[in-house]
Amino acid sequence: MTAPDEAAHPAPDTWSVRAAGEPTTMLRAAVRPRMLVMALLLAAAATVCGLLGAWQLDRAEVRGHRAQAEHDAQVVAATPVPLGDELSPQTAFRGELVARKVSVTGTYEAAGQVVVPERVHEGEVGYLVLTPLRVSDAGGAQGAQAAGAVLPVVRGWVASPDEADEPPAGTVAVTGYLQASEQAAQQAADGVRDGRATAISSAELVGEWGGPIYSGYLVLVDSEPAQGATLALLDPPRTPGSGLNVQNLAYAAQWWIFGGFAAALWLRMVRDEARGRPAAGVPPATPSA
Repeated sequence: MTAPDEAAHPAPDTWSVRAAGEPTTMLRAAVRPRMLVMALLLAAAATVCGLLGAWQLDRAEVRGHRAQAEHDAQVVAATPVPLGDELSPQTAFRGELVARKVSVTGTYEAAGQVVVPERVHEGEVGYLVLTPLRVSDAGGAQGAQAAGAVLPVVRGWVASPDEADEPPAGTVAVTGYLQASEQAAQQAADGVRDGRATAISSAELVGEWGGPIYSGYLVLVDSEPAQGATLALLDPPRTPGSGLNVQNLAYAAQWWIFGGFAAALWLRMVRDEARGRPAAGVPPATPSA
C-alpha cells in the first residue's frame, strides 16, 4: 500500500473509540462507563453478601458453642449405664456411643500401661495415661460374656511421663465416657513401643495387651478405689464439628454463593458487551451451507 493509501485508510487503533454496539476486546468492554457502574454495584452487592456470610458464620460458632455447652452439661449429669448394655468386645463402635457415660468393673494391668504423647489439655501439650482394664463384670444383659476382655482406659493427662502413677490395685469399679478407637499409626516404626503409643488404637493395643478387646476406649470420670491426684481428668469427648450450628453454616454458604454469582454476572455482562450488538434492522448473519 502506497503512502497516500495509508493516509486515506489508517490502520485501526486498538484503543480507538468505538461504537457501543461494535465488537471489541474484554478489556475495552470492561472499562466502558456503564460496565464500570455495574462493576461498582455488583461489587457492593458481593461485599454485602460476604459480610452477611461472615455474620452467619459467627452466629454458627456462638449458637454451636452454646448448644455444645448444654450438651456437655447433660453428659456430665447423666446417670452411668452398664457397659454391657452399650458395647461388647470386638464389635463395631457406633457413633451415638461417643460420650456415653458407662460403668464397668475389672482389674488394671499396670504392666501394660503406656503414655500417648502430644495430647493437649487446657492449652498445654502433654501425655495421656492409657491403662488396660481386664473386665470382670461389664454389667447389663451381656456383662458376664465380657469377662476377661480388655478395655483401654484413659486415666488422665500428665505434663510429663514421670507423673504417670500406678493404677489402683485389685478390683476397681470405674465410670467414664466412651470414645471410638483411633486410627492406627501409618508407619510401621510407630505404634506401641517403649511404653508409648502414638494412638489409642485397639488394632495396635491388642498385640501388646491381648484380647478380646473393645473397639472403643473409656475416658475416666471416677473410680473406686480412687486413683492418685497427679492425673488431670479429661472433659467429655466430642465429635468433629460439634461446636458449630449446621443451619447457620448453611446460611453462610448461601450468602457467599450469592456473592460469587454477582462476580460471575459482571463477567458475563462484560463478555456480552465485548461481542457487540447487531445494528438495528440488520438480521444476524447465518453461516453458509
